[in-house]
Amino acid sequence: MVDKVRLAFTEVNPELGALSTLPYLPLILTYQNRSVSVSGLLDTGSSVNVLPYEIGLRLGAVWERQRLSVPLGGIFG
Repeated sequence: MVDKVRLAFTEVNPELGALSTLPYLPLILTYQNRSVSVSGLLDTGSSVNVLPYEIGLRLGAVWERQRLSVPLGGIFG
């Protein structure tokens, strides 16, 4: 069984209005020997996770070497 954890909603940027109260989780992302502390939006209905380009660069990812193709759905499909 999975342990449940309650996290408070954190206001990220008051200028975003209602968007600033969405559930963000504190995360530590690790790739190779680099780690970055970030906040990630919790979206339980999502079927795809997106890593911002700049975060990937900070982790040392070389985007040009990535060969994974992701089929897009919804308005992008």
